[in-house]
Amino acid sequence: MNVLLIGLGTTTFTALESLIEYCHVQGLIRNISPEDEALINLTQTAAIPIFTDTSPAAIKSLVSKLQPDCVVVSSYNQILPPSIIELSLFINVHYSPLPQYRGRANVNWAMINDEPCAAISIHKIEPGLDEGNILFQRLIPIYSHDTIANIYDQLNTIQKQYLGETVVNAYHGYSGTPQNHLEASYGCTRLPEDGEINWSQSTRKIDCLIRSQVAPFPGAYTYFQGEKLLIWQAQPVENPPKYIGRIPGRIVNRSKTSGYVDVLTGDGILRLQEVQLAGQEKTSAANIIKSVKTTLGLQISELLNRIQVLEQQVNQLSNNGK
Repeated sequence: MNVLLIGLGTTTFTALESLIEYCHVQGLIRNISPEDEALINLTQTAAIPIFTDTSPAAIKSLVSKLQPDCVVVSSYNQILPPSIIELSLFINVHYSPLPQYRGRANVNWAMINDEPCAAISIHKIEPGLDEGNILFQRLIPIYSHDTIANIYDQLNTIQKQYLGETVVNAYHGYSGTPQNHLEASYGCTRLPEDGEINWSQSTRKIDCLIRSQVAPFPGAYTYFQGEKLLIWQAQPVENPPKYIGRIPGRIVNRSKTSGYVDVLTGDGILRLQEVQLAGQEKTSAANIIKSVKTTLGLQISELLNRIQVLEQQVNQLSNNGK
């Protein structure tokens, strides 16, 4: 059977690997980036053309021209209109336990919300958002040490194993299981600025946020002396001292030897291990934060001081221009 693949994200490589094994892939629709070397090599080896115009209009034109038996979507950033999905059998790969977590950033939201499981669902595409019959679904546990990166690795491995076979089964008549729309829930788009840490939240909630934002995502962050500080690796301190005088974000311990610093949260202590200032290399937290008199995050007094300094500089420039 002839298949066209639409893939814009990190799930594309294993989707293509799986489809190559079971189908004739007519093409890949994707914006190519410098990080796509392995994917480009795979398409060249399999003689699969890449179409870089990812707009709905271009997709409609290509589907009309190639007339594939099935169009598979593994990460796309728009809802395909009925005028397109009526042209062929359309199947989507969605990393959530549908009908829960329809929409965007599903794995990130599941980890942020401290869900016990993540999932991959392969479903038929219908006009509604992620509403089609489920053709395949597999859940995996999210453990306290997991990051978004290794959860994606696990889901990509499952996709590689089952996507091609599932597409073939659907083409030969398997209709799947209807979703219970009454159980549907949704995740909205996440932006890089959504990763700012609120130190007044619980240790667990902050830890979940950090683990949900590691590379290839933009990273959870705070502010240190007015500069953005990315937190790449941290862990809750077990059985922490009981602070009845607590300033969330305040550094309370630092180990130069081990490289960590401990910071107060709303209910405990989080140990920061690997951090990064904007424009610099990743390093141990103790290399950046060197005092227990430090408070992470933006403080009102600090912002007011910065505004005062800027006002003084503006006044000085104005006076110099007279």
